[in-house]
Amino acid sequence: MVAARTRTDSAETVHTHGNFINGEWRPAGSGSTFENRSPANDDDLVGHFAASNLEDVNAAVTAAAEAADGWRRTSAVARAAILHKAANLLETRANEIGRELTREEGKTLKEGIGETTRAVQILRYFAGEAQQPSGEHYPSANPLTLLYTARDPLGVVAIITPWNFPIAIPAWKIAPALAFGNTVVFKPASYTPVCGVRLVEILTEAGLPPGVLNLVSGGASDVGDPLVRDERVVAISFTGSNQTGAELRKIAAERGAKLQLEMGGKNPAIVLADADLEQALGQVVNGAMMSTGQKCTATSRAIVDRSLADQFTTKLAERIAALNVGDPLEDGVQMGPLINEQAAERVVGEVTAAKDAGSDLLVGGGRLTDNGRGNGAFVAPTLFAGVDPSSRFGQEELFGPVLGVIPVDGLDEAVAVANQVRFGLSASIFTRDLGKALRFVQEIQAGIVHVNSETAGAEPHVPFGGMKGSSSYSREQGKSAREFFTQVKTVYVDPPPA
Repeated sequence: MVAARTRTDSAETVHTHGNFINGEWRPAGSGSTFENRSPANDDDLVGHFAASNLEDVNAAVTAAAEAADGWRRTSAVARAAILHKAANLLETRANEIGRELTREEGKTLKEGIGETTRAVQILRYFAGEAQQPSGEHYPSANPLTLLYTARDPLGVVAIITPWNFPIAIPAWKIAPALAFGNTVVFKPASYTPVCGVRLVEILTEAGLPPGVLNLVSGGASDVGDPLVRDERVVAISFTGSNQTGAELRKIAAERGAKLQLEMGGKNPAIVLADADLEQALGQVVNGAMMSTGQKCTATSRAIVDRSLADQFTTKLAERIAALNVGDPLEDGVQMGPLINEQAAERVVGEVTAAKDAGSDLLVGGGRLTDNGRGNGAFVAPTLFAGVDPSSRFGQEELFGPVLGVIPVDGLDEAVAVANQVRFGLSASIFTRDLGKALRFVQEIQAGIVHVNSETAGAEPHVPFGGMKGSSSYSREQGKSAREFFTQVKTVYVDPPPA
């Protein structure tokens, strides 16, 4: 454990941010707020945010419900124009908002600006997607019948997003929801509310009518629970923990709401004997350690052919030990802190448990409190060798900069080990053998598959989602977004009698 620290708040200007309901920024009904502090420096107070309750949730859902009919009737071309303008506005502010993202979430400045730029791409993509063909024309048994399908919006949608991608994930949920004619009540993660505020500000400045997009900040029990239980909310899109996802399944089933879940991963990178060693090393380290390992698609298992496992592990240890960990706003820093003190202590506890269970700790494993890191949630990038694939460490998501090496004998065992977890989000393989790569693609139980690249990373115009415990068998982004945020209407049009 880390000793208690004396805190002296930053002298930077601290703003108080309210909820956004029916086109207005307003304080929580109770008048209460909560603090948000930088995970890199607990003295850095990012801001105060509305600590909302049922009264605020009810007001936001009411505003969305009242705006639903007008927004549904707004043409797709007009909706697209607003999203396109929002993309342009966000692009001009990418550096500024990327810096705020880094300050409140802890990923490096390069990653923070990169994520903000990705949100620009997402808004721009769905501006175009809103104007794509929708529905299909069918032949009818009656040659005079015009038979076709149309897609209608669902209505009021709840968007609940995580802290690890605080602007990209809200963008990839909110943009299609709006593009296809739904109104939204958005609950951003309490650890990263600034990015949610900025996205709503930009979409509002771009021309969204009042009530179409509403933001309510606060805790899961005070905001998230009443939001998903409100009968007027017809669909829920959630990214977060499997535990919360399981509860949402029950709530949605009980009242018949449409549900989209994206949850955890225990993502493998398979390195076969014929792999390009340098390429595999670079990609595995990036996949495991960038964003401090706090990606649902991060690499947590390196499943390596036994013939090169020792060599590969030795080189991994050298690269991981050499990573520059520190203030993510500083040049040259490659890895920042975890999201908060609780996450850092949890990861260290899991590392200790894995070590006690027999895994061989090669690098890292503890807190970093020197060189100006004493006021942050810093954990050393960590590498284990000799991991038992059936152990807790071999099975469960840690959500931190921790990688385990599992030696195997060939492709068949590698795929079997990769598939023996309850998750199935992302997986990668490194090989020069096209036949083996294609076998891997066919047999791996994962929704996102990479050949000769890291497990993390996804482009905005293709479907995103996992298998097994990683999702609700639905997909986000790309054309799959229309599937979730609309419903099909079948139309028969016959001419009147002559």
